Amino acid sequence: MREQMNTRERFHAVMNFRPFDRLPIIEWAGWWDKTIERWRGEGLPAGLDCRYGIMEHFGLDIYKQDWFDITSPGCPEPKAHGAGIIESEADYGRVLPHLYPASPVNAAQWRQWALEQKEGNVVLWFSVDGFFWFPRRLLGIERHLFAFYDQPGLIHRINSDLAEWILMVIAQVGAICTPDFMTFAEDMSYNNGSMLSKDLFDEFMRPYYEKVIPALRDRGIIPIIDSDGDISEPAHWFEEAGLDGILPLERQAGVDIASLRASHPRMKFIGHFDKMTMNKGESRMRAEFERLLPTAAGGGFLIGCDHQTPPGVSYGDYLTYISLFREYAGKAGAMSQNR
Repeated sequence: MREQMNTRERFHAVMNFRPFDRLPIIEWAGWWDKTIERWRGEGLPAGLDCRYGIMEHFGLDIYKQDWFDITSPGCPEPKAHGAGIIESEADYGRVLPHLYPASPVNAAQWRQWALEQKEGNVVLWFSVDGFFWFPRRLLGIERHLFAFYDQPGLIHRINSDLAEWILMVIAQVGAICTPDFMTFAEDMSYNNGSMLSKDLFDEFMRPYYEKVIPALRDRGIIPIIDSDGDISEPAHWFEEAGLDGILPLERQAGVDIASLRASHPRMKFIGHFDKMTMNKGESRMRAEFERLLPTAAGGGFLIGCDHQTPPGVSYGDYLTYISLFREYAGKAGAMSQNR
């Protein structure tokens, strides 16, 4: 094996359970604005791009993401957080002109990114709202959960339209390059588990994943679920529906990577480093890396913060975290070559 891999080679080696030189050192979600604001008063240079410029400053592997918006200018806004913008199928018909834009992909940007990807310097990924997330955006949190029973036809109509739009997005991006992975934003779990039953998942979500995932697989794009909370039980549902992986695996919700790996030997995972240890000193952060190391060395797992780095973490704390990350990234790589 080559002594040193480029960014893209390293990603695919880890995700395909092959030996790798070191773990990728990543921030998949970027940083909270309040975190960046704090760091700028503690030594972070001014003028850096708030995502990729900061990645370069810390010497991270560069993973570039595009989240394709399903709404277009003029779409109504919810009156309050979680309120939604429709109540009925008639309302959905009225907002349809503002949904599912025909050209969501910034082709010029993706052509530039494709050149960087071809050189091996970046990993490319994109995100779309998933089949739980988007109906909730439209209906609002409470009405969405009732709609599985009160308006099942509307949920199916929305998800059918969404599936067709996602297929169009895949075709548009795929005409430029092959992204390395993608995520469906769902956030369908909380600290005590899933917000819906497996029966509802199988009826209202699984058919649409099964429609879209083959198009991703045909192009070699890894499909991953993005859901906060305790995703341990729904992980089985997603795997059965054809999804390859999950992020961010929030430790505070009780997720445990060793248990997930035992139950899902070939799934791919991203995240899981407990962000609540990041302002507790080197020994706590080192213990967290020690917890993750055995699974990471086995492949199919990219360590990263289990959400965005909170503003309680100082610039100095983060420098310590990155220093430890480099140490354990190398340890995992060495272990991967001897397994």
